[in-house]
Order: sequence, then C-alpha cells, then structure tokens
Amino acid sequence: MGDKLKVFVLAGEASGDRIGAALVADLAARVPVELSGVGGPALAAAGLKSLFPMDNLAVMGLAAVLRRLPLLVWRLRQTVAAIRRRRPDIVILVDAQEFSVRVARAVRRFAPELPIVLCVAPTVWGWRPERAREVAPLYTEILAVLPFEPSVMARLGGPPTTYVGHPTVDALGAGPAPARDARLVVLMPGSRPAELRLHLPLVLGAAAQMQRAEPQLRFGLPTVPSQTARVVRAVAASGVDIEVASGRQEAEAMMRGAAVGVAAFGTATLELAAADTPMVAFFDSTPVPRRLKAQLQGRFFALPNIVLDSAVVEEVVADGLEAGRLAEAALTLWRDPAARAAQQTAFAHMRALMAKGAPDAPRQRAVDRVLGLVGRGR
Repeated sequence: MGDKLKVFVLAGEASGDRIGAALVADLAARVPVELSGVGGPALAAAGLKSLFPMDNLAVMGLAAVLRRLPLLVWRLRQTVAAIRRRRPDIVILVDAQEFSVRVARAVRRFAPELPIVLCVAPTVWGWRPERAREVAPLYTEILAVLPFEPSVMARLGGPPTTYVGHPTVDALGAGPAPARDARLVVLMPGSRPAELRLHLPLVLGAAAQMQRAEPQLRFGLPTVPSQTARVVRAVAASGVDIEVASGRQEAEAMMRGAAVGVAAFGTATLELAAADTPMVAFFDSTPVPRRLKAQLQGRFFALPNIVLDSAVVEEVVADGLEAGRLAEAALTLWRDPAARAAQQTAFAHMRALMAKGAPDAPRQRAVDRVLGLVGRGR
C-alpha cells in the first residue's frame, strides 16, 4: 500500500465539513491516509480528531470577529503550530476564507514548497476582486465548487483554479424524485451562530405569519447538531409548530420533500436548488458596511441566480428585513404553481451545468487534483 499520505485538513463550518469529509473519503479509497486538522462531525466520522471545536471558526461579520478575536488568534497559532509539528504532505483548507488565508500566509513562511489547497474559492466575483492576486502566492491550487470560478480567477490573476463540483449538490440531486408534501415549508436561516442570531427570529416570525394566513401549512427547520438546542429553544418560544431536523439525512429528506423553501443567502440556496425545491432567498443587509452597499447594487446574491446569471429565485433584501415581507414573498411563491415550475426548470439547467462544468473549465475530480499535487496521481 506504500507510505501513508499525511493530510492536514481544516473546515470552519458545516458545509465545509461535508466537503472536506467527501474529499478525505475519496483519498482514503485510493491511498492510506494519516489525518490531522480541524473539522466537525463529518470529518470526525472520516477519522479526524479535531484540534479544537470547528464552531470556534464559525463567525460572520466584523462585530462577531472582533468579539472573538483573542480566541481566533489563539486558534490560528495552534493550527499553524500543528502544521509545523506534523509536517503533512499537503494542507487542505475548506472555505473559512479569512482564517484560511491567514493559515496559508503563516505556513508559507516556513514551508514555501508545501502544497496548500483551498476548497471553495473566495467570492472575488462578488466583492474585493483584488483578493485573487493577493492569494495567488499562497495557494498551490483552488478547487472551486461553482463552474464559472476558474475563468474568473484566471482573469483576475488568481491561483490555478479547477472546477470540481459540490458533493452536497451531488447528494441532494441524486436518486428518484421524492414525494413532496404540498403543505411543507422548509426554513433555512443558516447554521453559524451569527447567522442564527440575525436570521432565526426573522424566519420564525415569517412562519407565524404564514401559518396565520394559511393554517394548513407545516414547517421544518434543518440545523446542525451543535446548534440544535439553541434552535429548539427558539422554536418553542415562537409558538409555531416547527419540526427541527439536526441529522444530515433528516435534513436532506426535509429539503427534498418540501413544497417551498425560505433560505438565507449562501450554501442553503444551492442545496435547495439541487433538491429541486422552489424557494425565496433572503438576507438582512443591516451588518453590511455602508461603503459596500453601493458596490453590491444590481448584483445577484442567491447562488442559483449567480450560477445561471439569471433572476430565477426571488431575492428579498433589506436593512432590518421584516418578517411580514418575507412571509408575503414565500406565500406568493407557494400559491403560484407556475412560478414554482419555472424555478424547477431552471434548477435542472443549473444541475446539468454543475455536473459537467463550463466549456473552458470542465469538471474534474478533487481527489485526482490532490493526488497529482503530491506525486501520487495515476
């Protein structure tokens, strides 16, 4: 079997944990792997003993970062020290962009030739395009999960970038179409603590208003195990009957079986599109600095819209977004079979594009790219 491939992997949130675990499983199927790093339950199931809880890195927004700055600095030093001590053959950083770039910059000082791979490209196509050139010396390769990202990264002078698809999208789009519950609305406020702080009261308020307007509606809310207790308490206090799903299989079944979804911008919108579930996407833009808001005007934010470059999914965005506005948008979609069907037609195009990749960046296997970088490719 040969020497073990020493892999250091770091994921900062639930979606990254699943992406990292899928890649580790593919690697382990090809070569013996010695695993170290930081991750959550998916990577733990793949054999990782995490250096510290993954949730320590799950922060969103400047205020949250400042509140946790001492902890983040400590975790950064701990991560870099572990890489120096373990001397891995390759470092795989999964999303967690601000933390990952600092890890890569520190590691480059003592290991300039060490392959460092970033899974999930930074959103240079959305804001701060100069980051592409900034990270070019840091990452050996970026494994992108959106098909247009390699061309954007090349145009902006970023690191070599390869489109490898999204394992969560693959999983949700697989298998026969489920029987949908015409009364079920799936609520997806995000999984990070800061997202829940901002979005959970909003979706619970929207659900209460939707149920008053349409008493037959049922609601489900997928979450991650680390946030289940918090979500259950908030749901109980809301007075709305909402089923909470914390296991991944239960969450996927809920997404695939719902009539419509109400999802915060981010991976959740991509997951619902992969599950062929029509949705309304939302974002409370209150935390966005004023200097950025003008730059963001006229752009798409929901990932299905970005991938397709079309306004497929309604985007509900406002400073201090109110539950009533979100409920109205979701009810309008739920009451309109033609609008739901139009979204599903577009989602089929999105899934086909993500399965193949763009003409100038066809999809490749992440495991092949990683093994090639360490000289173990076929």
